[in-house]
Amino acid sequence: MRVLRSLWCRGLIAALTLAWLVCARQGSADDLIARLGKAPGRIEQPGGGPLDASRVRLDRHWDGSRCTASVTNVGKQPMRLGNIVLFDLPAHGLDPRTPIYGESFQMLSQTFGTIADPKAIGCTDIAHYRIAAPGGWPTVYGVMTFDLGRAGHVLLGFTSCRRFIGRFSFNSAALRVSLDPEGLELAPGETWRLEEFLAVAGPDRNALFDQLATEIARHHRPLAQPPLANRVGWCTWYGVGGAGNQKIITESAQRFASVLPELKFIQIDEGYTLEGDLLDFNPQFGDMKATVDAIRARGFLPAIWVAPFVAAPRSRTLAQHPDWFVQGPAGKPLVSDRVGFGGWCNGPWCALDGTNPQTQQHLEQVFRIFREKLGITYFKLDANYWGAIHGGRHFDPKATRVEAYRRGMEAVLRGAGPGSVILGCNAPIWPSLGLVNVMRTSNDIGRSWDSFSGTARENLSRGWQNGRLWVSDPDCVCLGGNREIPDNLWMFHATAVHAVGGMVLSGDKIADLGPKQLAMLHKLIPPTGRSARFQGGTLDVGLTDMGDRQYYYAFNWDRAPADRTLHLKRRGRLNDFWSGEDLGVQEGDYVLKGVAGQSARLIVAVEAP
Repeated sequence: MRVLRSLWCRGLIAALTLAWLVCARQGSADDLIARLGKAPGRIEQPGGGPLDASRVRLDRHWDGSRCTASVTNVGKQPMRLGNIVLFDLPAHGLDPRTPIYGESFQMLSQTFGTIADPKAIGCTDIAHYRIAAPGGWPTVYGVMTFDLGRAGHVLLGFTSCRRFIGRFSFNSAALRVSLDPEGLELAPGETWRLEEFLAVAGPDRNALFDQLATEIARHHRPLAQPPLANRVGWCTWYGVGGAGNQKIITESAQRFASVLPELKFIQIDEGYTLEGDLLDFNPQFGDMKATVDAIRARGFLPAIWVAPFVAAPRSRTLAQHPDWFVQGPAGKPLVSDRVGFGGWCNGPWCALDGTNPQTQQHLEQVFRIFREKLGITYFKLDANYWGAIHGGRHFDPKATRVEAYRRGMEAVLRGAGPGSVILGCNAPIWPSLGLVNVMRTSNDIGRSWDSFSGTARENLSRGWQNGRLWVSDPDCVCLGGNREIPDNLWMFHATAVHAVGGMVLSGDKIADLGPKQLAMLHKLIPPTGRSARFQGGTLDVGLTDMGDRQYYYAFNWDRAPADRTLHLKRRGRLNDFWSGEDLGVQEGDYVLKGVAGQSARLIVAVEAP
């Protein structure tokens, strides 16, 4: 017995010692920010190695939690710049197990995990798009957070992306904050103003993201967002794919008008155009004008999928105007598979150069024709990443790929006209700030647990963006089409879409929507307009507070049943959102017993006397 007590005491002492060491190593959130602010910066040559500081100067100025910076050529010769390192912290002092989160250059990927073992998910920047990471270190873009446990949270973020993309490279020991000038030339006496940087800390991670969103809006005024009633519709892609043609769409519009008239728009997805020539409609599709007129006649708004920046090898636009495209070697259009992903159909693609005035006129004209000739004011823009493709030369030799993309998008907006819905997909996420009013916030949906859970994690992690930067599009609600999927997975999927509070797009053929599926869609319309808030990164229990009612979300990501505790804001009557079951008047903590594995519960609370 004494031996057991001795071993127990030794174990307790070891555990307490380890906990003390972890806390000591973590320090406080404010300590990390203070050390980062004092860390040196430098400017590197395009091939690596520091530039002479006497020739190119980096200036940084802190105003509270915001840092503005610039680089100036103080020498007599033009200089090409490589990596601009704002802060180089060789010893960040964080425990290797510190949970992290970061965005990617393009919206199809995010990074979770820990600082020593990061987990990049989705179509990653480095593997899929072959975007080089500084020093070969794990790298995230735009924002990075650190969960220091009881010591609080740290958020580091760039609040603007007008010209340069901000990034965070790290390993278990070091942290480096930098911007990519893409080897562009800085003339003697010339100064570049860099993107603004924010460093904040506190106990509430949601509040830090709110602050970031507010600061971003100072630099990139969000476009007017569509009203709640206009955030619901049917997308043809997952139900009928590229075969979505005039007959299928018009017949579906007729049936939706009778069973789900709450839908506002019908989106014609990919497959109606040829080779990237946006106004060359595929003859097999049918009459596009008659199709959109039929949609409108059924009481819906026509919407359309457009990939504005890409052209396939047999494109008429590419053949007639090769100078409109980002250039590669030997003065020919850059073929995208030479530097990254070549495209998912009819590739490899070439990318339009948004810095070319003729390209801008072309994009503006295309979208003006969609608006004026077809009456379309809702556009799902896909393959936007290619508008910011790396590794090529632009018409404007002083422009970055971020500027090329933004100028092209500004031309799209001029053509689409004010009040249009501009949905970004497969887009460079930070360069899109202020240029879209709806943004896809996850990968494509699939009818499986891996897809339902993966896209839910992506969408819910980006909930802070919904209603602040743009409206979040969690991709389609797919409730039919595969009868082998059990009800608990559909419940998880539908609850996650409700928790996002953004767009609600049905993705099923109408023939696959039975009474149960239609009832779920009715309950999802209209969306709340607000995203659920979760404490920490577990995404187990979330809350959307609508004032007169609260929505509590309980997710079970594991296979075994599990309890979930709801911390009720006030005394109220609880009801199960999906079943309508009355759970009585409750207050304080309410425990949902045995939430089914790989499922979710959605509870509505209304104030009770």
